[in-house]
Amino acid sequence: MGSFFRMSETPGTTLPQVAFVGRSNVGKSSLINRLLERQNKKIARVSATPGKTQSMNFYKINDLFIMVDLPGWGYAKAPIRLREKWEQLVKTYIQDSERLMGVVHLIDARHPPTKIDFQLLNFLTIEQTPNLIVLTKTDKLSKIKRKQALQLMTRELEIQEDQIVLTSSKTGTGRTELIEAIEALLRP
Repeated sequence: MGSFFRMSETPGTTLPQVAFVGRSNVGKSSLINRLLERQNKKIARVSATPGKTQSMNFYKINDLFIMVDLPGWGYAKAPIRLREKWEQLVKTYIQDSERLMGVVHLIDARHPPTKIDFQLLNFLTIEQTPNLIVLTKTDKLSKIKRKQALQLMTRELEIQEDQIVLTSSKTGTGRTELIEAIEALLRP
């Protein structure tokens, strides 16, 4: 549907929305491409440089809902003012979007949750925004390390294992589970 740098630019639509958010370089665009089965002809732009997504990117999915790829925040090779602008854009979208049904919060499975992850989770809690925790890049971990990562996340984030979806954009692991979780967010 397009890329937007301000809430005032976003399309007026009655379709429900699900937003994807997380630190820069967590793999949002790659996961969106995997979910949409667009590994060869990518829809979301993927880059090795953190901070590539700098706008809100809206994708209409089968005339059923809008998937919103929000800018990453945190580490990125960009000036601090620009990173702060991205963070404010994410917060404004979450606070002001009337059609937002939930947020998919991506965290890199290879690392413990960061201060930024906790800030985002706290913000979503304050805003009473339903959210899913999705661990990305699980293909880069052994089976034992995946289990350890899951245990660490449940302990650190104080949530149950069934509230986390393990994914890999490379292998497709977790795609079905994530689609089902998104469908659950879209139910009134």
